[in-house]
Amino acid sequence: MLNTVVPASLLLSLLVVPTGAPPPVPAPAPAACDSYCDDRDPALPPSAHRSPTRPDPTTRPGTSAVICNLQCDGRDPALSTGQRIAQTVTVGTRRVALHFDGTETMGWAVITGGAGDSVWLDRSFDAGVTWQPKLGSTTTPSGYGDWRTLMHNVDDWAGLGVGLLRACGQPAGSPAIACTSWYRTTWNAGDRRTAAATALMQRYNPGTGLFDTTGWWNAANALHAVIDNARVSGMGSYRYAIARTYDLNRTAWAGNFVNDYNDDVAWWGLTWLAAYDLTGERRYLDTARAGADHIHRFWDSTCGGGIWWSAGRTYKNAIANSLYVQLNAALHNRLTGDATYVQRARDGWRWFEGSGMVNASNLVNDGLVTSTCRNNGQTPWSYNQGVPLAALTELHRATGDQAYLARARVLADASTTSAALNPGGILFDDGGGGDVPSFKGAFARGLGRLNRALTDHPYTAYLARQADTAHARDRSSSDSYDQPWAGPFQRSDAARQHSAVDLMNAAG
Repeated sequence: MLNTVVPASLLLSLLVVPTGAPPPVPAPAPAACDSYCDDRDPALPPSAHRSPTRPDPTTRPGTSAVICNLQCDGRDPALSTGQRIAQTVTVGTRRVALHFDGTETMGWAVITGGAGDSVWLDRSFDAGVTWQPKLGSTTTPSGYGDWRTLMHNVDDWAGLGVGLLRACGQPAGSPAIACTSWYRTTWNAGDRRTAAATALMQRYNPGTGLFDTTGWWNAANALHAVIDNARVSGMGSYRYAIARTYDLNRTAWAGNFVNDYNDDVAWWGLTWLAAYDLTGERRYLDTARAGADHIHRFWDSTCGGGIWWSAGRTYKNAIANSLYVQLNAALHNRLTGDATYVQRARDGWRWFEGSGMVNASNLVNDGLVTSTCRNNGQTPWSYNQGVPLAALTELHRATGDQAYLARARVLADASTTSAALNPGGILFDDGGGGDVPSFKGAFARGLGRLNRALTDHPYTAYLARQADTAHARDRSSSDSYDQPWAGPFQRSDAARQHSAVDLMNAAG
């Protein structure tokens, strides 16, 4: 990202700014991902929850010093036809305010004080991790109590930069500086669904076609959330990410989004099916099919069936096998005349149901002890509850068998009422590792699909409670979300954010 300083500009104008806005929210810290992501929980099993190293990233493309969308940077705020004040902060006796014009999708900074005070904007295209400093920097001339910068664009449409602005000020003769929190206009953020998706796209790296701050399989889920958001909200602004991600990453690993981990392959396969549903492009369907065929090679008779989690063939677990069922059933539902994939899905579910991974409380534990083929009793993570719901919904669609929906309902009732999974009524995974924040998104997506398939929509209130709570308690000024939906907000990344987008998509 270019740290470009826009030349100072003077504008003789008075403006009174109100006070009383909330204090700034700390900017989120980036996470590094190698074999695992930063903040991995030491309690996680060594094989079940990891983020394989992504293809080597290229540098995120920079943006030009002066950006032109509807208008170019440097526009006079006096020409604004409507404005809102996002936030006001104080520094000494001065007040600094961030203003937006939603029609022109631009912002400007104002300082209320006296001669010699400095005021400027910072602009970020990576969710506040880095920024272009001191845009429009200017100093209050003698005789004026209020002073403002010129207007600057929030986004860089030509450069695929999804941006944020903050206003900063420094009193004359003082080393103290105060900045507002990061905000944006309501462009592509008109409701909580689109606002969450736009905050997620601030972490999309056009140079890699992946999402900064998270790993390979999480990136599949992040893109899936963006695709679903385009479908449910009707906002197609980020459809470009589908082809860009595909084109930049199709030849990574073994090609066709295949690597050594079958759950990763399935996550990407389901993402490409979502892309196919939205765009109708056959290449996405073909890639999902190639992934499903690859995974099927790992089905054998150990423990009576099921697929291995990885090429190492050391672990048969819940997430890989439930994804196997969902992917094969979903392929059948999109392929005319298919018999192969629906049979794989049927066999996969029959084995899953009889494997012992579903415990006496109708919650799904993590996997099997390979030597005994018995439930290993490990944590019933939320995604292990959610993916079977989506799998059974697809199987019902494929076969018309109401028994699949009935079973899904039993499992969903268990997971939505479990006090362990829902402390205080709000879904929570007890772990801070780099993978864990993605889990709740998969749960919300699966539960949402089941809820839509059931005529009485029994989980609408549950999903609304999760979404309302997260929006009220776990959201930053820039519509980023943290992992605990019950709050408070502390930090965000692409995994945390896509889970929030999945939730908002499901809740409506």
